[in-house]
Amino acid sequence: MQPRYTRVLLKLSGEALMGDQPFGIDPATATQIAHEVGEIQQLGVQIAIVIGGGNLFRGLAASTRGMDRATADYMGMLATVINALALQDALEQINVITRVVSAIEMRAVAEPFIRRRAVRHLEKGRVVVFAAGTGNPYFTTDTAAALRAMEMRAEVILKGTKVDGIYTADPLLHPGAERYETISYLQVIERSLKVMDSTAITLCMDNKLPIIVFRLRDAGNLRRVIMGEPVGTTVRA
Repeated sequence: MQPRYTRVLLKLSGEALMGDQPFGIDPATATQIAHEVGEIQQLGVQIAIVIGGGNLFRGLAASTRGMDRATADYMGMLATVINALALQDALEQINVITRVVSAIEMRAVAEPFIRRRAVRHLEKGRVVVFAAGTGNPYFTTDTAAALRAMEMRAEVILKGTKVDGIYTADPLLHPGAERYETISYLQVIERSLKVMDSTAITLCMDNKLPIIVFRLRDAGNLRRVIMGEPVGTTVRA
Protein backbone atom coordinates (compact mmCIF):
# COMPACT_ATOMS: atom_id res chain seq x y z
CA MET A 1 0.00 0.00 0.00
CA GLN A 2 1.41 3.35 -1.08
CA PRO A 3 1.45 6.43 1.20
CA ARG A 4 -1.23 8.96 0.36
CA TYR A 5 1.22 11.88 0.58
CA THR A 6 4.75 12.29 -0.74
CA ARG A 7 5.71 15.56 0.97
CA VAL A 8 4.23 16.74 4.26
CA LEU A 9 4.82 19.39 6.89
CA LEU A 10 4.46 18.25 10.50
CA LYS A 11 3.64 21.01 12.99
CA LEU A 12 4.69 20.23 16.56
CA SER A 13 4.04 22.42 19.58
CA GLY A 14 6.87 22.84 22.04
CA GLU A 15 4.67 21.01 24.56
CA ALA A 16 4.92 17.89 22.36
CA LEU A 17 8.49 17.47 23.66
CA MET A 18 7.56 17.80 27.34
CA GLY A 19 6.05 14.34 27.78
CA ASP A 20 4.53 14.25 31.26
CA GLN A 21 6.89 16.90 32.60
CA PRO A 22 5.54 20.37 33.45
CA PHE A 23 8.39 22.09 31.58
CA GLY A 24 11.38 21.52 29.30
CA ILE A 25 12.32 18.58 27.07
CA ASP A 26 11.78 14.90 27.87
CA PRO A 27 14.41 12.89 25.91
CA ALA A 28 12.19 9.77 25.90
CA THR A 29 9.34 11.73 24.27
CA ALA A 30 11.71 13.24 21.71
CA THR A 31 12.92 9.70 20.91
CA GLN A 32 9.35 8.44 20.48
CA ILE A 33 8.56 11.28 18.05
CA ALA A 34 11.82 10.57 16.21
CA HIS A 35 10.86 6.90 15.74
CA GLU A 36 7.45 7.92 14.33
CA VAL A 37 9.09 10.37 11.91
CA GLY A 38 11.78 7.83 10.94
CA GLU A 39 9.10 5.25 10.16
CA ILE A 40 7.34 7.45 7.62
CA GLN A 41 10.63 8.63 6.16
CA GLN A 42 11.43 4.98 5.39
CA LEU A 43 8.20 4.85 3.35
CA GLY A 44 9.78 7.43 1.03
CA VAL A 45 7.74 10.36 2.37
CA GLN A 46 9.56 13.70 2.42
CA ILE A 47 9.01 15.36 5.80
CA ALA A 48 9.57 18.89 7.04
CA ILE A 49 8.86 19.86 10.65
CA VAL A 50 8.03 23.20 12.25
CA ILE A 51 8.40 23.20 16.01
CA GLY A 52 7.17 25.66 18.64
CA GLY A 53 8.87 26.79 21.83
CA GLY A 54 6.07 26.89 24.40
CA ASN A 55 7.70 24.27 26.63
CA LEU A 56 10.58 26.69 27.27
CA PHE A 57 9.30 30.24 26.71
CA ARG A 58 6.10 31.87 25.47
CA GLY A 59 6.61 35.30 23.94
CA LEU A 60 2.93 36.25 24.05
CA ALA A 61 2.59 35.25 27.71
CA ALA A 62 5.70 37.27 28.65
CA SER A 63 4.45 40.32 26.74
CA THR A 64 1.18 40.33 28.72
CA ARG A 65 3.30 40.64 31.87
CA GLY A 66 5.06 43.78 30.70
CA MET A 67 7.91 42.59 28.47
CA ASP A 68 8.30 44.27 25.08
CA ARG A 69 6.38 42.09 22.60
CA ALA A 70 9.07 42.04 19.91
CA THR A 71 11.80 41.13 22.43
CA ALA A 72 9.60 38.41 23.96
CA ASP A 73 8.85 36.98 20.49
CA TYR A 74 12.55 36.83 19.60
CA MET A 75 13.19 34.96 22.86
CA GLY A 76 10.41 32.54 21.88
CA MET A 77 12.07 32.01 18.50
CA LEU A 78 15.35 31.10 20.23
CA ALA A 79 13.41 28.55 22.33
CA THR A 80 12.27 26.86 19.10
CA VAL A 81 15.92 26.50 18.05
CA ILE A 82 16.70 24.63 21.30
CA ASN A 83 13.76 22.29 20.59
CA ALA A 84 14.84 21.81 16.97
CA LEU A 85 18.35 20.78 18.08
CA ALA A 86 16.88 18.32 20.61
CA LEU A 87 14.69 16.79 17.89
CA GLN A 88 17.62 16.67 15.45
CA ASP A 89 19.68 14.80 18.05
CA ALA A 90 16.85 12.30 18.66
CA LEU A 91 16.45 11.69 14.91
CA GLU A 92 20.18 11.28 14.25
CA GLN A 93 20.46 8.83 17.17
CA ILE A 94 18.30 6.50 15.03
CA ASN A 95 20.26 7.29 11.85
CA VAL A 96 17.76 9.70 10.26
CA ILE A 97 19.77 12.45 8.54
CA THR A 98 18.35 15.78 9.69
CA ARG A 99 19.00 19.44 8.95
CA VAL A 100 17.98 22.28 11.27
CA VAL A 101 17.14 25.38 9.24
CA SER A 102 16.72 28.63 11.15
CA ALA A 103 14.94 31.81 10.09
CA ILE A 104 17.40 33.70 12.35
CA GLU A 105 20.99 33.21 11.27
CA MET A 106 23.13 31.27 13.76
CA ARG A 107 25.57 29.38 11.58
CA ALA A 108 27.28 27.50 14.42
CA VAL A 109 24.14 25.43 15.11
CA ALA A 110 21.80 25.68 12.10
CA GLU A 111 21.67 26.49 8.41
CA PRO A 112 20.11 29.81 7.37
CA PHE A 113 16.75 29.44 5.61
CA ILE A 114 17.23 29.31 1.83
CA ARG A 115 14.12 27.92 0.18
CA ARG A 116 15.77 26.05 -2.69
CA ARG A 117 18.36 24.48 -0.40
CA ALA A 118 15.65 23.31 2.00
CA VAL A 119 13.71 21.76 -0.91
CA ARG A 120 16.90 20.02 -2.04
CA HIS A 121 17.36 18.50 1.43
CA LEU A 122 13.83 17.07 1.22
CA GLU A 123 14.49 15.68 -2.26
CA LYS A 124 17.59 13.93 -0.91
CA GLY A 125 15.52 12.22 1.77
CA ARG A 126 16.65 14.35 4.72
CA VAL A 127 14.27 15.50 7.43
CA VAL A 128 14.24 19.31 7.63
CA VAL A 129 13.40 20.95 10.97
CA PHE A 130 12.47 24.62 10.60
CA ALA A 131 13.32 26.71 13.67
CA ALA A 132 12.85 30.35 14.75
CA GLY A 133 9.36 30.65 13.27
CA THR A 134 9.20 33.14 10.40
CA GLY A 135 12.07 35.16 11.88
CA ASN A 136 9.64 38.01 12.57
CA PRO A 137 7.96 39.03 15.84
CA TYR A 138 4.12 39.07 16.04
CA PHE A 139 3.87 35.85 14.00
CA THR A 140 3.24 32.46 15.61
CA THR A 141 4.85 29.14 14.72
CA ASP A 142 1.41 28.16 13.33
CA THR A 143 1.81 30.90 10.73
CA ALA A 144 5.41 29.76 10.17
CA ALA A 145 4.11 26.23 9.52
CA ALA A 146 1.61 27.48 6.94
CA LEU A 147 4.26 29.66 5.27
CA ARG A 148 6.92 26.92 5.13
CA ALA A 149 4.36 24.39 3.87
CA MET A 150 3.58 26.69 0.92
CA GLU A 151 7.27 27.34 0.24
CA MET A 152 8.11 23.62 0.33
CA ARG A 153 5.02 22.78 -1.76
CA ALA A 154 3.85 20.34 0.90
CA GLU A 155 0.60 18.53 0.16
CA VAL A 156 -0.77 18.78 3.69
CA ILE A 157 -0.04 20.19 7.16
CA LEU A 158 -0.17 17.54 9.89
CA LYS A 159 -0.75 19.15 13.28
CA GLY A 160 0.14 16.82 16.13
CA THR A 161 -1.73 17.72 19.34
CA LYS A 162 -2.82 16.30 22.69
CA VAL A 163 -6.36 15.57 21.45
CA ASP A 164 -7.53 13.34 18.59
CA GLY A 165 -8.98 16.06 16.38
CA ILE A 166 -11.09 19.22 16.51
CA TYR A 167 -14.06 19.26 18.89
CA THR A 168 -17.10 21.50 19.33
CA ALA A 169 -15.55 22.47 22.71
CA ASP A 170 -12.46 21.54 24.72
CA PRO A 171 -12.96 17.77 25.31
CA LEU A 172 -10.80 17.92 28.45
CA LEU A 173 -13.22 20.42 30.01
CA HIS A 174 -16.46 19.33 28.29
CA PRO A 175 -16.74 15.50 28.13
CA GLY A 176 -19.83 15.76 25.90
CA ALA A 177 -18.01 17.68 23.17
CA GLU A 178 -18.27 16.11 19.70
CA ARG A 179 -15.41 15.59 17.27
CA TYR A 180 -15.58 16.84 13.69
CA GLU A 181 -14.50 14.40 10.95
CA THR A 182 -14.04 17.28 8.50
CA ILE A 183 -14.57 21.01 8.84
CA SER A 184 -14.06 24.02 6.55
CA TYR A 185 -11.54 26.80 7.10
CA LEU A 186 -14.38 29.33 7.44
CA GLN A 187 -16.13 27.25 10.11
CA VAL A 188 -12.88 27.10 12.11
CA ILE A 189 -12.59 30.91 11.96
CA GLU A 190 -16.30 31.62 12.59
CA ARG A 191 -16.51 29.25 15.56
CA SER A 192 -13.17 30.48 17.00
CA LEU A 193 -11.91 26.88 17.24
CA LYS A 194 -8.39 26.70 18.63
CA VAL A 195 -6.80 24.80 15.75
CA MET A 196 -4.22 27.28 14.48
CA ASP A 197 -4.33 31.06 14.69
CA SER A 198 -6.47 32.95 12.19
CA THR A 199 -3.49 34.16 10.12
CA ALA A 200 -2.36 30.55 9.55
CA ILE A 201 -5.89 29.33 8.76
CA THR A 202 -6.43 32.18 6.29
CA LEU A 203 -3.11 31.44 4.58
CA CYS A 204 -4.08 27.77 4.21
CA MET A 205 -7.56 28.71 2.97
CA ASP A 206 -6.17 31.10 0.32
CA ASN A 207 -3.84 28.37 -0.96
CA LYS A 208 -6.23 25.41 -0.52
CA LEU A 209 -3.78 23.58 1.75
CA PRO A 210 -5.51 20.93 3.91
CA ILE A 211 -4.72 20.55 7.62
CA ILE A 212 -5.09 17.27 9.52
CA VAL A 213 -5.28 17.56 13.31
CA PHE A 214 -4.52 14.32 15.16
CA ARG A 215 -3.21 13.01 18.48
CA LEU A 216 0.55 12.61 18.21
CA ARG A 217 1.13 10.52 21.34
CA ASP A 218 -0.82 7.51 20.04
CA ALA A 219 1.86 5.19 18.63
CA GLY A 220 1.48 4.70 14.88
CA ASN A 221 -0.93 7.61 14.38
CA LEU A 222 1.46 9.56 12.17
CA ARG A 223 1.87 6.55 9.88
CA ARG A 224 -1.93 6.04 9.76
CA VAL A 225 -2.44 9.66 8.68
CA ILE A 226 0.25 9.34 5.97
CA MET A 227 -1.40 6.17 4.65
CA GLY A 228 -4.70 8.03 4.31
CA GLU A 229 -6.60 6.35 7.17
CA PRO A 230 -9.42 8.42 8.72
CA VAL A 231 -7.53 9.73 11.77
CA GLY A 232 -8.32 13.01 13.54
CA THR A 233 -10.03 15.94 11.81
CA THR A 234 -9.38 17.30 8.33
CA VAL A 235 -9.73 21.04 7.64
CA ARG A 236 -10.34 21.75 3.97
CA ALA A 237 -12.27 24.06 1.63
